[in-house]
Amino acid sequence: MGKRKNSPLQFGGLMAFLAGFVIFMGIITGEIYYPEGYNTAVNDISDLGSTRPPDSIIHQPSATIFNTTMLVAGLLLCASNWPVYRHFRKLWFTIPYALFAIGVFGVGVFPGNIAPYHGIFSLLTFVMGSFTCILGFTILKRPFAVIGIPIGIMSLIFLFGAPYFIPFWGSGGTERWVAYPIVIWLIGFGGYLMSKTKK
Repeated sequence: MGKRKNSPLQFGGLMAFLAGFVIFMGIITGEIYYPEGYNTAVNDISDLGSTRPPDSIIHQPSATIFNTTMLVAGLLLCASNWPVYRHFRKLWFTIPYALFAIGVFGVGVFPGNIAPYHGIFSLLTFVMGSFTCILGFTILKRPFAVIGIPIGIMSLIFLFGAPYFIPFWGSGGTERWVAYPIVIWLIGFGGYLMSKTKK
C-alpha cells in the first residue's frame, strides 16, 4: 500500500474548520465578557462589536474579541478558498465561497455602528454563506453533499422571513438561526476536506 500524503485540499479544509471554530467560540467568548443584560433573543450577534446607530454602544473587551474573531475567520476562509478552487475547479462554488469570506472579514472591519457598511457585509455573509452550503452539492459526495441544501435554504428562510420570526424568537434568536447553521456546516465542510488524502 502506498503512503498517503497530505494534500493542499486538506490545508483548505483545515482553514475552513478553524474559521468555523473561531467564529463559534469567538461569539461565545464575546458573550461571556459582555456586561450583564445581554440576551441572545433580543441582542443581535453583531451587538458584541457595537450596537446600531444612532445610540451605538461599544463594550470592551467584547467588541475587540468579536471584531478580531471576524477578521481572523475571514482570513482563514480566504486561505481556504484557493486550494478548494485548485482541486475542484468549480467557480459556481468558489465565487460564493470567496464572497462569503469577504463578507465575514468586512463584518470585522465595519462593526454595527458603521452604517451602512456593516449591514452590507452582514447581508453578504449570510446570503453567500447560505449559497455556499447549498452549492456544496456540486463538489461534495453524499451524504454530506445533501446536508448543505436544507441548511442553506433554512438560513435564507430565516434571513428573508425575519419579520415573521422576530415576534416569536426575537431579533437575536432569529439571526442565530441564520448564522449558526452556516457555521456548523462550515466546520463539517472543513472536516470533510481534511479527510481527503492523495496516494
